[in-house]
Amino acid sequence: MDARLRAVCDLMVPEAREFAGLHDYDGQVQDLSPDGVRRGLAALGNGPPLAHPHDEAHLAAFEQLHRVGLGELELHRRNVLPHLANLDLASYDKDYAPAAERATARTRHLARWPAAVDAALAALDRLSAPVAAALTDAVRGLAAGLDSDRSEVEARALAAQGRFLAHVRRCAENGDPNAALGADALARLLGSGEALEVDLGALARRADAERDRLRAMLTEACDRLAPGRPPAELVAELVADHPGPDGVLDEARALTAEVIAYTRARHLVPHTDGECRVEPSPESRRWAMAMLTPAAPEEPDGPSYYYVTPPDPSWPAAEQEEWLSVFSRTTLPVITAHEVAPGHFTHCRSLRVAPTPVRRILAGATFIEGWAHYAEELFVEDGFHADDPRFAIGVAVEALIRVTRFACAIGIHTGAMTVDDAAARFGTDGFLAGPAARSEAMRGTFDPTYGRYTWGKLAIRDLRTQARRLWGADYTDLRLHTALMELGSPPLGLIGTAVSPPRSD
Repeated sequence: MDARLRAVCDLMVPEAREFAGLHDYDGQVQDLSPDGVRRGLAALGNGPPLAHPHDEAHLAAFEQLHRVGLGELELHRRNVLPHLANLDLASYDKDYAPAAERATARTRHLARWPAAVDAALAALDRLSAPVAAALTDAVRGLAAGLDSDRSEVEARALAAQGRFLAHVRRCAENGDPNAALGADALARLLGSGEALEVDLGALARRADAERDRLRAMLTEACDRLAPGRPPAELVAELVADHPGPDGVLDEARALTAEVIAYTRARHLVPHTDGECRVEPSPESRRWAMAMLTPAAPEEPDGPSYYYVTPPDPSWPAAEQEEWLSVFSRTTLPVITAHEVAPGHFTHCRSLRVAPTPVRRILAGATFIEGWAHYAEELFVEDGFHADDPRFAIGVAVEALIRVTRFACAIGIHTGAMTVDDAAARFGTDGFLAGPAARSEAMRGTFDPTYGRYTWGKLAIRDLRTQARRLWGADYTDLRLHTALMELGSPPLGLIGTAVSPPRSD
């Protein structure tokens, strides 16, 4: 591997291992201590430019992302999430290698937990109370399936996890109540990995305009289903129609088969091969309601996993009901299109055959989530469930949640909103309630870029408008989508290469 690309991967070990499939990182943890991060940053950029201008710009954007996120903003000192990912063992559950080989790697990784926790405790001196509170349950979930009586390795790992959990709990009780990064820091963080300069005011105005468009879309779809009913009243009724806790996975499995078959039949994307399994989320990942863990580009082919998080059975019945509303028969089909096809799963199938290592390995999160969000409305435009307005309603409702994330990320991290304000916003604009609304708001404290769904979608829609103008009668969705997939998961500032490739001389 090119030395510059390796230096970038060394600063994102969990992602490189699981999502790129670089299993030479199996059994390893990243040194996220202050000194370890400084050493990693010093290694960036030590090598010549890459031959292809797009790949060079893509790699340079990731180098800048680390310089800003870990260097300027020192996010490893204020956020549990990178340390949580560093300890997470769920990546070894994938069938990318023989079970014995994966078990050995998992044990080596577990044996390094004490050192990783020591590094985390040395680093996390700026952990705010809201971020600590939001991720306490996820840190607790790291211990799931471990038994101190089974081996000395597990006993030492659990003791380390206990120290980590105790620190996070102390910060949740006594940490800084303000989780805000600040406007300038948020703008630098958003733009650094996208090869863009970011104007938060312009983004906020674009988000408001998109919210208004989505409200009109929702009203039109609701009128088709139940003329004259207020959308808020109708949506509340629709989201109450959902499977029970034991039925969520079965319905998700049926929908997974359906969306893959439809995407393949309609030739919407270039690659629809492979297997996608639907399973309950590992305990350490239950901060997300649904997510995809793919067969990664650099590993042998195998199944991808669409993880779904049913409600905790220990919750009161009313809270379980509110959580299950997320998986209603109006919204679960949309979530499945996002996570599976033509969203993340089919995108990841294309990543496996992207033409260069940079494009296969360095995945821009805003493009990844923007693509999957764009895919939801693509299904509406193409006629999926055209005879049932609930799908279009679900797309609009899910999109309103995503655009609310955009508003709340900006609000929380510029100090204009509290977590309570954000939870209320998810209730009014996103049709969420109770723990689901609170979970979304809390996510904004530790995931300041979670507005990327709407931002990425809008950028792809803008590019589609440009491609239609430039290509005229030669335009097809498949042509544009194939060109985008050949770029891998590019920074947003570089997606224009799909329409107007740069000169390589």
